[in-house]
Amino acid sequence: MNSPRLLTVILNYRTPDMTVESVDTALRAMEGIDGEIVVVDNDSGDGSFERLSKHAQAKGWTDGNRVRVLLSDRNGGFGAGNNFGIQTGLSDGSQPDYIYVLNSDAFPAADAIRRLLDYLQIHPEAGFAGSYIHGPEGDPHLTTFRFPSIASEFEGAIRLGIVSRALSRKRMPVDIPDHTCPVDWLAGASLMMRRSVLDEIGLFDETFFLYFEETDLCLRAHRAGYQTVFVRESDVTHIGSVSTGMKEWRRVPNYWFDSRAYYYAKNHGAFYAALATLSHLAGGVLHRMRQYLQGRKPADPPHFLRTLLRHDLAAMFKPRRRAAVPRLTEDLPRPDGSLFVSE
Repeated sequence: MNSPRLLTVILNYRTPDMTVESVDTALRAMEGIDGEIVVVDNDSGDGSFERLSKHAQAKGWTDGNRVRVLLSDRNGGFGAGNNFGIQTGLSDGSQPDYIYVLNSDAFPAADAIRRLLDYLQIHPEAGFAGSYIHGPEGDPHLTTFRFPSIASEFEGAIRLGIVSRALSRKRMPVDIPDHTCPVDWLAGASLMMRRSVLDEIGLFDETFFLYFEETDLCLRAHRAGYQTVFVRESDVTHIGSVSTGMKEWRRVPNYWFDSRAYYYAKNHGAFYAALATLSHLAGGVLHRMRQYLQGRKPADPPHFLRTLLRHDLAAMFKPRRRAAVPRLTEDLPRPDGSLFVSE
């Protein structure tokens, strides 16, 4: 029996030094695995591609095509950048059996990649497998979630213990399991995917610029009958929010609201999307009333509810966007910017 072939995709956006470290740790974790790494520079425009290319050659990473550094001609976001690398395939022109997406600020332990690969090899019911993620000091990062819903919107917005207990089975965050088990979806910092599943459901939906793209992908896998599994034994260190600057956000960017509105409308319809927003607004107003009475500031960034309402009202009157879900067999984005469109 032939050993499984793995393609690791690392997406860089203006973090070349950290990307080099991520590649270095991934190479060590891939020892003994038949595979290659593709580094995609997501049109950084800051010299990242040139620096990464020179470093890869100087380190001998390009020998035998162990590491290839590619330049995307557009920054279409997380999904589009990873799709670019996935569609490239292996250096001999063939497709891998598994695809592993690793953030440029994530560093797998020596056996982390092997653990994910072994799990998928043994469990055909699993389409995706993701790692236990923690910070440099060992602090756990929450990456395990339920699919968003009307109930989870209210629970997350009201921030009240009695409500959270009553809706414990609807809360979107799932307490980090202490063992390997299926979850609805995992954050995409360290996620391995069965290629045959991507053949069936398509790649990341490129309509999402950032956020909700892995939620949507896991939902499509779930609807096709495949599990997404949290593999506790796969250990990955993650810095977090380096490319996005999320930790320094004073206001939530428009693309987060775009992604949220699109996720609900695409997967549940416009009416459900409107109810989800109303549920969040109701919970958010009650949270603010309680905080005001207690002399505290709301937990949300400034103007969050106002922006959410305004944004979603505008989205209701825009033409419905069709899903941009490339397939492994489809061409890369054409020079005119058009994409393969799948309903």
